[in-house]
Amino acid sequence: MANLAAVRLSAEACQRCDLWKTRKHVVFGGVDGYRDIEADVMIVGEAPGAEEDAEGLPFEGAAGRKLTRVLAEAGLDRRAAYLTNVVKCRPPGNRRTHPGEIAQCWDYLDAQIALVRPRVIVALGSTATRRLLGPRAHVGTSRGPGHFSGDCPVVATYHPAALNRKKGRRDLVLGDLTLAKRLLDAPDAT
Repeated sequence: MANLAAVRLSAEACQRCDLWKTRKHVVFGGVDGYRDIEADVMIVGEAPGAEEDAEGLPFEGAAGRKLTRVLAEAGLDRRAAYLTNVVKCRPPGNRRTHPGEIAQCWDYLDAQIALVRPRVIVALGSTATRRLLGPRAHVGTSRGPGHFSGDCPVVATYHPAALNRKKGRRDLVLGDLTLAKRLLDAPDAT
């Protein structure tokens, strides 16, 4: 099996779908957004936004700042989490990712999971939830314990960009991230 640096290099040269034509950076991810090391928690979003594409780092924009705050409230340190996205390049105009784009990035996320070996994965939003839990999965019905990607527990929650869309959603995300923290703290979490 390749190492994370080799997978990163492959992603950075990727031209499998048309997103390479408009990207500034491939936003591969890592601990602190860039370090290729193992982490106990992996946080998976949908795709990079404009700020992430400009910087080459995941969760750098407004949603990332919200994520950092709610992670801290739940007792999780963003700087110790492996941050990544389902799709590694920004869709033009921050549009939703297309199924073909997700399919072309499929093996990059699989490799990241296999090589990082997180003890818990947090799926942010519907795209990450469906990618990790199956095409019929929905955030609202997939929240809570008992969900797995392979043998790794998955905590599905709303994307931080959606925190202000409905009253009480922030509290739901905080609860979900607190569950992720409890799973990490459990002696038998694998």
